Parts: sequence; C-alpha cells; structure tokens
Amino acid sequence: MQKLKMLTASRYVQNVGWLGIAELINRIFRLATTITLIRLFSKADYGMLSAIYTVFEFGLTFSMEGIGSTILQADEENVDEIATNVYWLNWILLGSIFLIQCVLAYPIALFYKNPDLTLPLVFLGLCYLMIPIYSVQETLLARKNRLEVQSWAIASAAIVSNVLTVGLVIAGFGIRGVVLSMLLSHVPWIILMFRHESWRPKYFTISRWREIFRFGSRVLGVELLNRVRMNVDYLLVAGMLGTEALGLYFFAFNAGLGISQSILWAVGSAWYPEFCETRASLSALRSKWMNSFKTIGFIILPLVLFQVTFAHWYIPILAKGNRWDDAIPIVMIICLSAIPLAISRSTSQLLKAMDRMKLDLIWSVVFMGVFSGAIAAAILISKRFVLDGSYQIPLLTVAVTVLISQATFVPGFALFIDRKLFGGLPKA
Repeated sequence: MQKLKMLTASRYVQNVGWLGIAELINRIFRLATTITLIRLFSKADYGMLSAIYTVFEFGLTFSMEGIGSTILQADEENVDEIATNVYWLNWILLGSIFLIQCVLAYPIALFYKNPDLTLPLVFLGLCYLMIPIYSVQETLLARKNRLEVQSWAIASAAIVSNVLTVGLVIAGFGIRGVVLSMLLSHVPWIILMFRHESWRPKYFTISRWREIFRFGSRVLGVELLNRVRMNVDYLLVAGMLGTEALGLYFFAFNAGLGISQSILWAVGSAWYPEFCETRASLSALRSKWMNSFKTIGFIILPLVLFQVTFAHWYIPILAKGNRWDDAIPIVMIICLSAIPLAISRSTSQLLKAMDRMKLDLIWSVVFMGVFSGAIAAAILISKRFVLDGSYQIPLLTVAVTVLISQATFVPGFALFIDRKLFGGLPKA
C-alpha cells in the first residue's frame, strides 16, 4: 500500500492518468464518429478525408513542439519575455502557414485528382489562426506540470468535434461537416487555457527570435520530418495507386493504429517535462528513459496484441457488414507498428530534453530517405505481380514494408543513443 501511495503521488503518474482519461473520452466519442463515417463514407470519401488530415497535420506541426518548446526550458527570470516573443512569432508563423495553404489548396486538390478539395482546404486553414490565441498558455501550464488542464481541453474538444461531425455528416454536409467540426473544436481549448492561465501578452516584441528559432527550428525540423515519415505512405499510395486505394489504406491505418497513437500521445506528452526535470543528472535521466520503455511494454504492447487478435471480429461489427473486410489483414500488420513508433517518440523526447536535436534531425533525414525509398519500391514491385489492377496486394506490401522498416531501424537508433549519451553509466 505504501508503494502504491508513492506511485500515485508521482506527478508523472498523475499526468499520465489525466491524459489517459482524456484520451479514453476522446476514443469513446470518436468511436461514434468512426462508425458513422465507416457506414456513410465510400472508399473515395475516405481518400478525401485522408487528404484533409494529411495537409492539416503538416500545418499543425508548426504549432506543436516547435518554438513553444523554448518556454519549457527557459530560466524563471526569462519566462515572461520568451513567452511574449513566442506568442507573436506564433502569429507570424501560423499566419504564414494559413496563407501558404490557401495558395496551395488548388494544386494539392489536383494532386489528389479532386478539385472539390480546394474550398475545404482553404477553410481548414482557419484552424491555424485559432492556435496562437491559446498555445502559449498551454505551454506555460505544461511548464507547471499542470497537464490535467490539457486533459480537460482534449476531452472537451473531442466531445465538441465528434458530436458535430456525426450530426453534420448525417445531415448531409459530408467532408464540409468534418472540416467545420475541426475548426470549432478549438473553442474549448481557448476557454480552458484562458481560465486556468493568467498570462497575457503585454507588449509586442520578437527581440529574441534568433535564440528561439535556434532551438525551435531543430525541433520543427525533426517534427516536420516525422510528419513526412508518418504521411509519406499516404502520399505515395495516393500518387501511385489512386484515391480509392488511399481511402482503404487510410481506414486500415486509423482502425489499426489510431487507438494506439492516441494513448501513445497521452503517455508521450508527459515524458518531455519529466526528462527536463532530471536532465542535470545523466543517471537519473537514463533511468527515466528506461522507465518509458517499461510503460510501452505495460500499456502499448497489450493493446496492440488485443487489436491484432480481434481485428477479424471488431471491424465487421463497426462497418455493419463486410464492406471493409479487405482492410483487415492491413489493419493487423499496421497495429504492430505502434511499438517502434512508441520507442521513436520516447527517444525523440529524450534528445529534445537534452538539447541534442541535431542528432535527431540527422537520424530523421537518413531514416526518411530509406523509409520513402522502401515504400516506393514496394509499390512498384508489387504492382508488377498484379494483373487485374487491384490494389490490395500492393497495400499489404506497403504495410509490411512500414512495419519492417520501423522495427529494424528505430530500436537500432535507440541503442545507438544509449551508447553515445550514456555509454559510461552502469546498465539499469
């Protein structure tokens, strides 16, 4: 009982608990959305949905763990000044991303061979203009280790977004309804962050932009490359196999990896503040990092095994029929990718806490090249053996290639980092 009390008193455990509860709420409401979209959307509709999410994910990278990360590492006497700089730089950066997305909306729609995507992509860009309103407050709360507020925001946004999505899609709004719900989901974030964090910008300044971008640009570079790596298979499938094949692959990826990624995000968000707290001691930092792998083993691994075992059972139930049965083998393979993804997330958070982002950036560039080339080769080779023009075998080949690439290279990089940064320490 004493050990249990000590464990639950840990701020890290409390943060993981809060974020885990938020993701559970998110999953419950998203389940209703998933069922609605599976039953009402065609594979081509899912292809459009994939395009929208892919474009949004790239833009969203600039608001996540880039320049805002400097607030977490700032000395106490400099926090207010750096926060003010970050606030105005966020407006400049995300305002620019909004304008770029508006300009590129039509060419992107042509890439996906669907001009109807143009207006949804333009409208989606408005999300970027809502993020600077509350992002600094969110980071300041994370600095104080008050991740429970973030969990409330996640849960509230999930309820708003998913309820609106279901209602608007049933009402016949289709893709437009999904985009509108994504935009309105930022309202709970604004309300909660302003309520729990009193910081407000008092003046305009970007005087420390060089210092902020020195660290933030490396974080952004790694995050962008990670986003490309997470979405390059979508882009290659769309360009080489078509939108309908993309729809099937996107469905399989979300049905297989969506739940695991959400839980991994909740757990991984608590790793960075924990690593930052102990970075003065290499032995304590390594111990925290090793514990992150135990968390992966206890939380992510059982979930992955459950999904792989019961994929044949739960997908036909969700789809209310066998319309998506051809995605089941792909789902089972993709589920297993959650383990190397979790290891990659933990290693990246460690390097960021140690201000060794250059290592992560070099690794991301190398792995990105290998990963993209392997997927492109897999599609080209598998298409030669398909005479009827179907895309299931190429998609299976892509899924296997994704799994093998990540399972081979990601643990190898983690082992390299352990030896390079902690080589002189006794093994845990």
